[in-house]
Amino acid sequence: MRIDEMGYSIQHVRKRKLRSLLTALSILIGIAAIFALLSFGIGIRDYINTVADEAGRNKLFIQARGIGAPGTDDNFFLAKGDVDFVGKIKGVDEAVGMYFSAGEIEFDDLRKFYFVSGIDTGKIDFVEETFTISVLKGRRLKRGDSSKAVLGYNYQFDDKIFKKGVKLGDKININGKPFDVIGFYDEIGNPQDDANVYITKEAFELLYPDKKDKFGFVMASSQNGVKPSELAERIEERLRKFKNQEEGKEDFFVQTFEDALATFTTVINVINGVLVLIALISTVVAFVNIMNTMYTAIIERTKEIGIMKAVGARNSDILFIFVF
Repeated sequence: MRIDEMGYSIQHVRKRKLRSLLTALSILIGIAAIFALLSFGIGIRDYINTVADEAGRNKLFIQARGIGAPGTDDNFFLAKGDVDFVGKIKGVDEAVGMYFSAGEIEFDDLRKFYFVSGIDTGKIDFVEETFTISVLKGRRLKRGDSSKAVLGYNYQFDDKIFKKGVKLGDKININGKPFDVIGFYDEIGNPQDDANVYITKEAFELLYPDKKDKFGFVMASSQNGVKPSELAERIEERLRKFKNQEEGKEDFFVQTFEDALATFTTVINVINGVLVLIALISTVVAFVNIMNTMYTAIIERTKEIGIMKAVGARNSDILFIFVF
């Protein structure tokens, strides 16, 4: 009896190739969507934890309220006096202001517009740790490198930034001024970050004299034993009084590294929600296809053996008896 049933099943699959294929495909999509969801969620969680461990969870960011990326709105900035004041607040270990502005990058007679960062070479260890970046080729910036630049990861490759990849020792122009390429940073993973150009803060001030001592954001770290969240509140309160601003009307905001990760996690949760919806839809489609295939197979089988004629049962009754 089992051999007959197996033979009939194989025969039915052969006769209904398209239906069988669609049923198998819907099941495959449902299972694949679920595995993709789990893999994606676990991968992102591990990545966030890795970034947090590398950068250190004691980092804080004080950013001027403006439109667009930090440093791109000239009406909002943090002055050097603000940075010095933050560095003296109890519980702050280090504080450094970051220059950041769009620049015209020229190489091999081609011009592109990307962001240029001015780094305080005296605190380059702190900056690289916070950004979780390290030099992949060449060397990093040091004091006195007024005409040298370190480029983001993507500059090395053809057709990524320029038609021809940049090499160590090549010259690029930033806002018309020549710079020697002395290094490349390792890949960050974000195309925008991997297209950044890094120069010393002194070189930046020469390129952008109107931006001297005007920082788009400030990076800080808390001392051992000091909770970053509590320090963030203290910095916000003290800096507000220092700048003589009303509460709720500050031209800056303070964000801990955990806050930044929470914002990123929220975006990931939305993506996960979409994947869950896709998985549910795929599962429902698979279920409908399976039930439709079962129903059709039952009807054809009962017609062949004459049950429908002999018993006079309804199709739905036979389906119910067969399934349950």
